[in-house]
Amino acid sequence: MSLAIAHLGPPGTYSEQAASFYLNWLKNNQEIEATLSAYPTISKSLQAVITQQAQIAVVPVENSIEGSVSMTMDSLWQLDSLQIKLGLVLPINHVLISCANNLEKIETVYSHPQALAQCQGWLAKFLPNANLIPSSSTTEALERLPQALTTAAISSSRAAQLYNLPILASGINDYPENCTRFWVVAQEIEGEELFNPTHTSLAFSVPANVPGALVKALDVFAHLGINLSRIESRPTKRSLGEYLFFLDIEAAVSSSVMDLALMELNTYTEVLKIFGSYSVLTVGS
Repeated sequence: MSLAIAHLGPPGTYSEQAASFYLNWLKNNQEIEATLSAYPTISKSLQAVITQQAQIAVVPVENSIEGSVSMTMDSLWQLDSLQIKLGLVLPINHVLISCANNLEKIETVYSHPQALAQCQGWLAKFLPNANLIPSSSTTEALERLPQALTTAAISSSRAAQLYNLPILASGINDYPENCTRFWVVAQEIEGEELFNPTHTSLAFSVPANVPGALVKALDVFAHLGINLSRIESRPTKRSLGEYLFFLDIEAAVSSSVMDLALMELNTYTEVLKIFGSYSVLTVGS
C-alpha cells in the first residue's frame, strides 16, 4: 500500500518535519510505502485529501505561544468526512536565516505570521526597524535570500541546512518551551492504530445566541467528570456575533462516558461535528 502525505510547503517547513516524523513512524510500525507532498496552504493540504490526491494530511492546529491555527479549524468545519487519526506535538526552535554579514544590515524579515508572532520580543529588541513581511510558510522566502543581502527569514535550522543558507541567530523564539500541535487527518480510519485513543476533538454551533446556551453544552462534560483540554470559539461566518465552539476532550469517543455526553450534547446543539478520537505523540520523545 502506498500513501501520499500532504503538508504545508515548500520543503523545510515545520509541517514537513511533523509529516516526516509520521512517515517514519508508519514505516517503523507497518509495512507501508509513503511519500510527502507539499502544498502551498493548509487548506489545500486538507483539500488534497478530499479530492484523493493524498490519503493523509498533517496540519498544524495549535501553538503553545500564539494559540490555534484558524485556517485548520475553519477548514475542518467546512470539509466533511475528514477524521483525525493521530496528534503530534513538535518542539519549535526558530532561527534567523540570512546572507547578511550582521544584524545591522537586515531591513526586512519574512516568515509565516505565527513564526513572526512567536519571535516578536526578539525582533523588537534586535531588529526594531526591520520591516516584517508575512508569508505563507516559514520557508517561502528562503530561495530569494542569496540575492537579497538585506533580508532575512525566520525558519528552522533544518531548513537552513536544506537550502544551504547561513544562520545569523539561533533560538530566537520568545519562549524556549515553544511547541506546535499537529493533527494527522484522513478521510476515514482504516485498520487499527497502535495506541488506544486518549482524546476526542469536536465542534458545535448552538441553536440561538441566548443566555446559557453555551453553559448548558459545557455543563454536560462537567457533571460527567470529563476534562476539556481546550475550548475555543470561531465565527460561523453567517452573522456577526454567531460562533462555533471547538473542544478538545480528554476521553475516547468510544468510551461509555462519552456515549452519554454526546447523547446529551445533541439536545443543546444545532450542528455537532466529531473530528475524531486519537492518541498524541511527542516528536523526539
